Amino acid sequence: MTSAEGTRAANLPARRRADLTAFIQQRGQATIGELAKEFAVSVDTVRRDLDHLAARGLVARTHGGAVPGGELATADSPVADRMNERREAKEAIGTAAARLVRDNETLLVNGGTTVLSAVAALGGHRGLTIVTNNLRVPGMVPVQALRDLFVLGGGCRTTALVTIGPIRFPDTAGVSADTALIAVGGVSTSGLSVSNIPEAQMIQEMMDSASRVVVLADSAKFERRALARICPLSRIDVLVSERPPSGELALALDRAEVTLAGPYLPEDG
Repeated sequence: MTSAEGTRAANLPARRRADLTAFIQQRGQATIGELAKEFAVSVDTVRRDLDHLAARGLVARTHGGAVPGGELATADSPVADRMNERREAKEAIGTAAARLVRDNETLLVNGGTTVLSAVAALGGHRGLTIVTNNLRVPGMVPVQALRDLFVLGGGCRTTALVTIGPIRFPDTAGVSADTALIAVGGVSTSGLSVSNIPEAQMIQEMMDSASRVVVLADSAKFERRALARICPLSRIDVLVSERPPSGELALALDRAEVTLAGPYLPEDG
């Protein structure tokens, strides 16, 4: 883009925002500084544009920039950023999910940030055994709720603070759990998905190792498809969100006989 083209775009907010969206989709991600330079506008203008686009689902904000939004989600933002995204919704989901857990259960907990709210809300429970690949869980689970806590080994994804590896420990054939608490990147009519292929494989193993699968997803994940598909909707037992799904997704969940839970229901279902 030439300086003259950038100046013209700067004078036409709608055109500039469309070009911003196309630029981010083409690159996969972009920083505020890169966008300010590319479009010859101030960083404050870029921030306002990104906020405008994010509110419409066209991009997703990250620390210092943005990644493509919309139906296809392909990039992870750092876990510290995701912890603060839609915090109120995640806390409401976590509280509702914790009420589904029974004392003395064995839980499999994956690496999403939404499940951390559920883990933090387990203080009223006792005798829980938690098996997780989420390196933040040990510091967030109320000690009084625990009987045992195990962290799965494997490679470490430092941006997400999770381990990636088999769902078993040395000298064992695997893990058997009562409930899997699973956070995902997308919930669509085609099923569940995340942005990382090895993580999708690990989640599949977690689901296969549990008697009940409880998926935690805020409504921003509805009708989104991330890179790696995990499973069809029929593999879920319960979907917990801060508001109910609607449209085709609601119909697909009903056909798959998925139980809905969340703060919008009097007693979470």
